[in-house]
Amino acid sequence: MDLFSAMRIYTRVVECGGLSAAARDLGIGQPAVSERIRQLERHVGARLLDRTTRSVQPTDAGVRFYQQAKAALEAAEAALAGVAAQDAGLSGTLRIAAPHGLGELLLPPLLVALQQQHPALTVNLVLNDRFVDPVAEGVDLSLRVGALGNGGFIACPLGTVRRAILAAPRYLARHGTPTTPGELVAHPFIRIAGLTSNETLPLLDRHGAPCEAPIRTAWRCNHWRPLLEALLAGAGIGVLQLPACQTALADGQLREILPDYRLAPLPVHAIYPAGRHTPAKTRALLALLQERWPQTPQPA
Repeated sequence: MDLFSAMRIYTRVVECGGLSAAARDLGIGQPAVSERIRQLERHVGARLLDRTTRSVQPTDAGVRFYQQAKAALEAAEAALAGVAAQDAGLSGTLRIAAPHGLGELLLPPLLVALQQQHPALTVNLVLNDRFVDPVAEGVDLSLRVGALGNGGFIACPLGTVRRAILAAPRYLARHGTPTTPGELVAHPFIRIAGLTSNETLPLLDRHGAPCEAPIRTAWRCNHWRPLLEALLAGAGIGVLQLPACQTALADGQLREILPDYRLAPLPVHAIYPAGRHTPAKTRALLALLQERWPQTPQPA
């Protein structure tokens, strides 16, 4: 449990007078707020809130904890602001969440560069493809691809990630190259889990008009690397994000097909908790992402 995050949520529950109101204020779901309060009560070994159907009130222990937690949070914010005002090197732990593809391929060089500038900084990188709310899950910055939804965070747009329809030349030599979206269904299709909710591939034609191509899924996985290996082995036609297949495309191991059609590019955001003071380590990574992202080959 991230104690700092739990204390922040608890103080908002007391100040807002209820779990639902605090959840709306923080931009997170009420179940997440309830679970964090339960974890906090287990951690401190005392009941902090009296819950009724109409209201939520702090217990005597909860009042004392609120006063101390509030003072600790304000002291932490003041300390962060003081550090941010100095030019000294960064230290502490930088917690980052990212999806597998970008987290494995694009983030490591940036994090190495940041750590070379600030050797006392420790990096904690967590990779998963689900949405990670930095407020609810206690990370300093979350790199996300696709739709964001709502939450108590600031979203900084970085750019887009293009996705390519691919096949190995030897597969196409044996089975032919599709020339229309409708011909994809005749080929085994290789895709990441969540690409589509059914056996159709949403495409845009050269004029930007939407169309759907029927597909026949042969490979589905929640990680890009096995899918890349299957494509390289000639197992079928598939879709990968460009960072995962750039090298194979440049080396001629894979080819893009259906040049008149494309998948909509996915937006990429760096998101971090909203608040009066953004830690200097978060701002440093954000600045590096904004500086380096345009240099990565991401044509739309």
